Amino acid sequence: MPQEPTFADMSEGRVIPSIHFGSESRAMHPTRTVVRRLAPLALAALLLGISLGIACQAGGQASAPAEGDSVPTVAVTAAASSEGDGESGVFHDEIIFGQSAAFTGAARFLGTGMRLGIEAAFHEANQSGGVYGRHLVLETLDDAYEPNFAAANTKLLIENRKVFALIGAVGTPTSRMAAPLTHEAGVPFIAPFTGAEFLRDPELGNVLNLRASYYQETEEMVKRLTEDLGVTRVGVLYQNDSYGQNGLDGTTLALERRGLKPVASGHYERNTSAVKSAVSQIMEADPEAIIMIGSYAPVARTVELARREADPLFMAVSFVGSRALADALGVQGEGVYVTQVVPQPEDNSIPVVARYHAALSDYDARAEPGFVSLEGYLAGRLAIAGLEACGRALSRDCFIEALQTSEPIDIDGMQLKFGPQDNQGSDEVFLTVIGADGEYRQVESLVVAK
Repeated sequence: MPQEPTFADMSEGRVIPSIHFGSESRAMHPTRTVVRRLAPLALAALLLGISLGIACQAGGQASAPAEGDSVPTVAVTAAASSEGDGESGVFHDEIIFGQSAAFTGAARFLGTGMRLGIEAAFHEANQSGGVYGRHLVLETLDDAYEPNFAAANTKLLIENRKVFALIGAVGTPTSRMAAPLTHEAGVPFIAPFTGAEFLRDPELGNVLNLRASYYQETEEMVKRLTEDLGVTRVGVLYQNDSYGQNGLDGTTLALERRGLKPVASGHYERNTSAVKSAVSQIMEADPEAIIMIGSYAPVARTVELARREADPLFMAVSFVGSRALADALGVQGEGVYVTQVVPQPEDNSIPVVARYHAALSDYDARAEPGFVSLEGYLAGRLAIAGLEACGRALSRDCFIEALQTSEPIDIDGMQLKFGPQDNQGSDEVFLTVIGADGEYRQVESLVVAK
């Protein structure tokens, strides 16, 4: 069974996640920002102390960061520009959201993509005067896709920065550490970039998932493999943590519903691309298809190694980071399938995608549309819908209740529906395939695609 990493002492020369407080909206609605470089030992002590406290509370152990990187710059926003309005993160002229995500390391493209989309949505709202006169601000912390940094960051955002809500967390193992802290504090946990099943528990009343689950993504994969092509021999590559285990469980359950089971499975360690042993183990079973629950670098390496021996059909879940995967695969990407949970980000004939294009271009004219930043944009729009439903008298309780009990939320034609026992807004899963040009196209059937 996958295990979370054990604690090891931080030392000089190891990664300390960067801290960035503030967003583009500060430029339009300025407050003073102080940028300073903290002494390595001081910053290490800060994060180490918080991590140790969290580990003791959770009965677990914290992990040390990987070796090799220097201590990054820390940007700290000065105090908010006005007195609070009675709810943490809510001021007369601002609402502060927090995000802990990967902005360095193997999953950095996911964190930067989610942040880009959220900030594009917030910028769009701020350009129109904000929400009931309040501008939206996003404050971010880098957790490098490491669970205990995510927990430390979450505590900092809630207790020190006193944000109104957390939005756009990236990953299952990181969310597994962060979500309980937000639940205990009564802080909304909005649109995490993960399809983890534990976040679909209706008892987590503060969690609002935007996307379909990994169980739904793997069900779609197995359905298409078995119904379209008659595939019965499926191998699974998975990341050795709660994310990978969740995807493996979803695949296994989908196969069991059809009287099948994985012919082989193999795992690799998070934040590495050490998949050679796992691929060898899977290929010995002669799979017709390999379902991959991982991030882009190890998944790309898996395709490369497996194709030296045979040519099974490859499928990956949305968390892989679609653009990064296609770029990493290059000419080897043709015919690799990825399930998606948002529409095609280039198809501006879809109203919500056209709106996203306009918002993205206005925020950053150099930014290219992508699946991840589109999901971030939708996350920002979901948060805005909750704020608008509450009016000027904003509270966390009102925000959560407004989204959970509303009629379907229409985001330019995309329908999101929550309920008292349903904290997931969308059930949509789209199957895409990489073409010879390195671009993704949506397909309805594996038969048509081939």
